[in-house]
Amino acid sequence: MSTTSTYPPTALTWKQADDNVHVATRDGEFAGFIEADGTKYVVHDSHGSDLGTFSTLVEARRGLDGSPRRTTRSIRQTLGRHLSRARA
Repeated sequence: MSTTSTYPPTALTWKQADDNVHVATRDGEFAGFIEADGTKYVVHDSHGSDLGTFSTLVEARRGLDGSPRRTTRSIRQTLGRHLSRARA
């Protein structure tokens, strides 16, 4: 039986650049930033695009990371899942 593995991307590294700005890097490259206005946290990606508004800094950091966490499954589990969807 074979298994399929996916590896999560390298974790973000965070630094507070100012009282209301947190900057993220991944592997030494700029990944985005969070602006806080006292009531909400606005997340921007590495191109400055707005990714959304969050109520806590923890949620905002997750919003930038946003990469789905995939688990390791056997080929049998993967095929079984797809077949059950096809039957539905």
